[in-house]
Amino acid sequence: MFKKVLVANRGEIAIRVMRACREMGMGTVAVYSEADRQALHLRFADEAYLIGPPPSAESYLRTDKIIEVAKSSGAQAIHPGYGFLAENPKFPLACQEAGLVFIGPSAESIRLIGSKLTSRRMMTEAGVPVVPGTCEGVGSLEQLGDIASKVGFPLMLKAATGGGGKGLRLVHGEEELASAYRATRSESQSSFGDDTIYVEKYLDCPRHIEFQVLADQHGNCIHLGERECSIQRRHQKIIEESPSPMMTPELRKKMGEMAIRAARAVCYYSAGTVEFLVDGNGDFYFLEMNTRLQVEHPVTELVTGIDLVKAQLLIAEGKPLPWKQEDIHQRGAAIECRIYAEDPDNNFLPSPGKILGLTIPAGPGIRDDGGIYEGYEVPIYYDPLLSKLVAWGSDRQEAVQRIRRALQEYKIVGIKTNLPFLRKILEHKAFIKGEIDTHFINRHITAGTMEEVPAALREVAVIAAAIHAYEREINRTQQPARSSQQKISRWKEAGRQAFLHQNR
Repeated sequence: MFKKVLVANRGEIAIRVMRACREMGMGTVAVYSEADRQALHLRFADEAYLIGPPPSAESYLRTDKIIEVAKSSGAQAIHPGYGFLAENPKFPLACQEAGLVFIGPSAESIRLIGSKLTSRRMMTEAGVPVVPGTCEGVGSLEQLGDIASKVGFPLMLKAATGGGGKGLRLVHGEEELASAYRATRSESQSSFGDDTIYVEKYLDCPRHIEFQVLADQHGNCIHLGERECSIQRRHQKIIEESPSPMMTPELRKKMGEMAIRAARAVCYYSAGTVEFLVDGNGDFYFLEMNTRLQVEHPVTELVTGIDLVKAQLLIAEGKPLPWKQEDIHQRGAAIECRIYAEDPDNNFLPSPGKILGLTIPAGPGIRDDGGIYEGYEVPIYYDPLLSKLVAWGSDRQEAVQRIRRALQEYKIVGIKTNLPFLRKILEHKAFIKGEIDTHFINRHITAGTMEEVPAALREVAVIAAAIHAYEREINRTQQPARSSQQKISRWKEAGRQAFLHQNR
């Protein structure tokens, strides 16, 4: 058993991993940048070490500094969380060379899955259905035109590496090909250091369904059921749930078997996620595999009762899985909302700053995986995810009721958050009915911003507001002065002034 684990991450996921380590009797080591001197994950760790300036490239992405801290602190293993170094195949190799255990899959598995093209080829060879498209990079605009004529419009241009909704372009027709080709390659290069792109057939209004898998180093592999991840904004998931409202036992069995087949194709071990798109006919296609813990892992934990971080730790120690596939059962339903420091009324721009007030919801069936506290200064340098609010219920209806209640209780004062936007989604009748797909937000929800109002109506709104403000000012200045009999007593005037001052 590991005696001490270094967590090479920050925020809520670092805290989540440390909690599991503590329950298993393992010491924990935190690393932090200068921007995170007051971060909450430092308070949860047994030891904490500064590793560099605020930019990630000079701190959380510095493999050499992280390994140096791990060795000097006496840690035997490193957990990467998600993001940063979690899916960089060079990191587990560096850990191995330093005599440390990487809590995750092998470097080779990460490398194979990290390339979307390689993974598409391997899945095709393994008999896992993939979205129609190419398994090779597009070398020129002329080649793209030939491919488009065969695949058909609409189609998607995608970066061969990376993720997080970057390096994606939807192309509706031939006239958009040239600009989309240049833009996708440019974004892919700037985001991932690789301008290789490929083509996939665009599926109209699919559902995004992913399967959680666990595999050990002895050849055992199981799945823990599905998560519905169709509620997305700009290809980024914001609400997830398990089980999916569209799932049937027959489809779950088929997709689960394909998820296990995909994991075996790359000799995978540790916790991982196989993602699929499901069309309106119930046909499903492999999308990608994430070789790490997912942000949305708590919903699977709540419906299966299995702690995925503890499972990762046991697998990394070389222990066999304690479960067979027949041991896995889903109980009830769980829904997760991602709470971000961003402003829905200003095109979802990040909203860093000090949290002046904080009320975290509680009560039956509520779990909050957070990394913030009252007085905490949200930095500008990292992902704006603040916490993950999760609700469990005996069925989906109860889970929805609980997450809606919890969102009303959640109060974060001092910065803008997406809490009002999440409430809108959860209150929509289509969501309540489970009628969702990846276009749900574009079709049903607006953030209430002026940017989303058509230009002609925006001008009318601005003119109407100006007229209203002008008339209000005229009425105020033209009101007759009070007579001596109408004057308010000093006691009343003082009371009003005190009330106004208190409520500023």
